[in-house]
Amino acid sequence: MSELAAFLDRLGLGQHTAAMVENDIDVDILPQLTDADLKELGLSLGHRRKLLAALQEPATEPEAAPAREAEAERRQLTVMFCDLVGSTQLSEAIDPEELRNVLSRYHDTVTGAVATHGGHVAKLLGDGVLAYFGWPAAHEDDAGRAVRAALAAVSAVDRIQADGARLAARAGITTGPVVIGDMIGETAREEGAVAGATPNLAARLQGLAAPGEVVIQANTRRLIGGAFELDDIGPHDLKGFADPVQVWRVRRAARSSNRFEAMHGAALTDFVGRAYEIGLLEDRWRQVQEGEGQVLLLSGEAGLGKSRILREFSNGLNAAQVQVLRYQCSQHEINAAFQPLIAELEDSAGFLPDDSAATRREKLKRPLTGMFDDLPEAMALFAGLLGLPAGDDPPIEMAPQRRKQRLIWLIAERIAALARGGPLLMLVEDLHWIDPSTLEALDAVVERVQDLPVLAVMTFRPEFQPHWTSFGHVTLHSLNRLGRSERRAIAERVAGGKSLPDEVLDRILEQTDGIPLFVEELTKTVLEAGILDERDDRYVLSGPLPALAIPATLQDSLMARLDRLAPVKRVIQ
Repeated sequence: MSELAAFLDRLGLGQHTAAMVENDIDVDILPQLTDADLKELGLSLGHRRKLLAALQEPATEPEAAPAREAEAERRQLTVMFCDLVGSTQLSEAIDPEELRNVLSRYHDTVTGAVATHGGHVAKLLGDGVLAYFGWPAAHEDDAGRAVRAALAAVSAVDRIQADGARLAARAGITTGPVVIGDMIGETAREEGAVAGATPNLAARLQGLAAPGEVVIQANTRRLIGGAFELDDIGPHDLKGFADPVQVWRVRRAARSSNRFEAMHGAALTDFVGRAYEIGLLEDRWRQVQEGEGQVLLLSGEAGLGKSRILREFSNGLNAAQVQVLRYQCSQHEINAAFQPLIAELEDSAGFLPDDSAATRREKLKRPLTGMFDDLPEAMALFAGLLGLPAGDDPPIEMAPQRRKQRLIWLIAERIAALARGGPLLMLVEDLHWIDPSTLEALDAVVERVQDLPVLAVMTFRPEFQPHWTSFGHVTLHSLNRLGRSERRAIAERVAGGKSLPDEVLDRILEQTDGIPLFVEELTKTVLEAGILDERDDRYVLSGPLPALAIPATLQDSLMARLDRLAPVKRVIQ
């Protein structure tokens, strides 16, 4: 990781690394920046104050990073290999000193994108960058983080110029099991050495990408679900690999207002259990239809089915008579102000990736017309929120804090205006990843909905502590784990209605501990493992029952939990 990226990452401002690198800012220039400079770079008022305060502190010895265990460990790793296209020709065309500066900018750009998305730069190999996602700390969406980092890196490199032309990068990404740890020899030591085919495959994959492209293989493709738009470019024979490798080209992040839908799409088993929760939602919806606004806070750990409950309930309503607003908080956008609200506005307005700024302004203006007394002010503030140019509207002169307060009022007023047209279902998912600005907006909405025909359902994991429970129109409900009969029903439905051997079913139910997602994924792993023979209406074991491996789809989530339990991690593993 570059020195600049490391410094900003320690402050929680890593998302600004790429913008600074693009403007030729390094750690030597950083202390010379003014508040106006930082504002021009796009930093919010809070982030500007945070950075300027850090730069004014007296220099101290850097805090030691948490010690990593030298002992090797087996884990799932997503590896990104990014390469600078045409570096050989560039080295012949420009002076070596200028080449060094160009390569430095390229490295800073790529490592900044990796750091912003929670990755670890393992090596700089000339014009190549090898990055790991899932070590030294795992996240439950490491595959998605790697793809987003690669897209950001190749896009940012495209803006770097050398010898009168733009640079171009390409990247390959794959996911697989490795053994990773410090390798110590008699005369050399390598930190984070990886044993396994995964890094080699990532390097081979990037060779298949055209300039500015990102390609992935099947393991990564399975983990990212429908979160990205992809082109299937078929199987390829790669040097060193016996079997052809199926490859996809990543075009862009997919437009999706729901993380659950992006990951699972239509590949869902029949809904099992949760009759109480569906009944609770139906009861609150009846109150909303009578004009009494309600807020339902649905708490539960990962995999218990919070999103699936919302899907089943909303699908059961009459779509022609119900307005639905969806807000999805995201782990990789936790520092991006108002991002869930921005995504919902863009979705409601019908923005398309290729729309011009003028087209987007027109699409935004259409639904806002008639909602607000001062439409020019609403258009100016919402357009600013979406990063659209001011157009012909008069500029809005407001202090930043006043502008933010006014924007929050407009957000709440828009929801109220929509509710005046009929009952409104408002779904907010994953509050444990909410950014502070969106949380402020929700504060305003929760207070107002009690007088509106609005049902706001919000989901979160237990680590999030909602502060709205004192309101009379707010209900807090915690999900329990499923009972044995419900878990059995899920496993049998994944198996296509065919019965599983008792010892296999018992092992699945024992190891999944009442979490429906775990039941589904472990059952799929068993069916794909080749240990069962299919008969007319049942499966039978083809041999002794082996240990059941943790599904690849759950490895990142479970490893992320283990990494947070560092003192007892070795015992758990």
